[in-house]
Amino acid sequence: MSDPRFSVVGIGNAIVDVLAHVDDQFIIENDLIKGSMSLVDEAEAEIIYSKMGQGVECSGGSAANTIAALASLGSSVAFIGKVKDDQLGKVFHHDITSLGIAFETTADTDGLSTARCMIHVTPDAQRTMQTFLGACSNLGPDDIDEAIIADSSVTYLEGYLWDPDLAKQAFRKAAKIAESAGRMVSLSLSDPFCVERHRRDFLDLVKNHVNILFANEEEIMSLYQLKDFDASMEAVHADCDVAVITRGEKGSVAVRGDQVHIVKAEPVTKVVDTTGAGDAYAAGFLYGLTTNQPLNMCARLGGICSAEIISHVGARPGVSLKNLVEEKIK
Repeated sequence: MSDPRFSVVGIGNAIVDVLAHVDDQFIIENDLIKGSMSLVDEAEAEIIYSKMGQGVECSGGSAANTIAALASLGSSVAFIGKVKDDQLGKVFHHDITSLGIAFETTADTDGLSTARCMIHVTPDAQRTMQTFLGACSNLGPDDIDEAIIADSSVTYLEGYLWDPDLAKQAFRKAAKIAESAGRMVSLSLSDPFCVERHRRDFLDLVKNHVNILFANEEEIMSLYQLKDFDASMEAVHADCDVAVITRGEKGSVAVRGDQVHIVKAEPVTKVVDTTGAGDAYAAGFLYGLTTNQPLNMCARLGGICSAEIISHVGARPGVSLKNLVEEKIK
């Protein structure tokens, strides 16, 4: 088998994060609950977006964050996700391709506008978020580029995108292409609420299609409906080749065959914002795996990337992860 063009291709929600600083009066006047995240429709999104002051707009979404971190590590990567051909769609496209990421999904010309997560930051550093899923929920099997999937060592699937029926079809198509090409499939469970909604489907994916599973402690216990972490690890160990469970300040556990590696969390001077920590961890781990590192080193790399993300505001790296890893691993 020839060497793949890409180490990882991510498939997920293409969302633009719109971040602006506001005062408490803005939260009150717009009937928002400080510190919460809520889903809004297109009309609500347009109204609140028009009220936001000067801010920062950058590409976001869980799998896109993972792919961005992999690019920062120096990996050759691609992303598949749906935007509309509108202002925010152009922001997403420019932002992600400027990182050297291949992004060739055709933009919608009509229908719902590009997805956005509007983040209102108050003086006390609280983040109140409103998310409109928009065009990214239109991703379907026709958007899956067979050549890119077959030419990627790993196809990384974002659990958040499992809700729409078209996305389910897209994921299954991508998994079959990857399997036929002798490549690996990876899934992030994304959120305990995703697991609750899609447990049966996720179990089918894990048992029959997924080589590398990412989850946190709460998600893996929810998947197997067990209250004991060790029992959950036994269950997942029997279902997929590699299982990686993050445990916050307790570090992570990586399992493959008879190997069980318990890796401590990387030290952090101050935890500023945990948004995107799991996304960055997945990037570090996949970077290690696709460069043939031992499993314990893959987990360490995940921890290094995660620690960088939580040390500042925002879900994207604030420094070159490639340089950071070289500095840490000597």
